[in-house]
Order: sequence, then C-alpha cells, then structure tokens
Amino acid sequence: MNRKLNAAVSHHDREVAELRADRELAVEYLKAAMESLDNPDNRAAGLLALRTVAEAYGGLGAVSAEAGISRESLYRALSAKGNPTLKTLLAVLKAVGMKLSVEPGHHAAA
Repeated sequence: MNRKLNAAVSHHDREVAELRADRELAVEYLKAAMESLDNPDNRAAGLLALRTVAEAYGGLGAVSAEAGISRESLYRALSAKGNPTLKTLLAVLKAVGMKLSVEPGHHAAA
C-alpha cells in the first residue's frame, strides 16, 4: 500500500504561525516568558520566546536590520545562553511592535 503522508508541521513552525496570526496571543506569550528573565536558571525561556516572536514578526533577518543589530549578534543574544543588553532587548521589542513596561511585583519592599 502506497499512501502519501502529509508533511508534518513542527511545533515551532505552528507556534510561529499562531503568534503571527494573533497579536494579543503574542503579547501574552511574551509577557509570560519575560517573567523568566528574573531567574538565571530559566532565562533561556524568555530569550527563546522573544526569538520566536521575532520570527513571527518579520524573521530574524528583518528584525535585526530594523533593530540595527547584526543578524549574528541577534542570534547569539536570543539563544539559550544569550545575555542581551537592555539596548538590544528594547530594539528587538520595538522592531516587533512592542515595548517594555513595568508592573508591580508580587511582594513589596518594606
């Protein structure tokens, strides 16, 4: 029996497509992931989420050009071991049509 199998779409590709199609989902996805930047043991999740959003909103080449960052630097900054500067984070967020904001934390200082 010779059956054609549909090409499987990777989880990552599906995620990129969903984020591209639903701006509010992209914002909430990135907000949740950015909370992980506070934790050095889980920082990769936030950086990889920002990379996924960048892929959804133009691709890394276009985002790096818009942000004024070399593509190679952007790949490094948004990798599992990346450590981007605040300038890089702000530039990438701006390039994908988002901005950094501050909200009260879960605990207040005395």
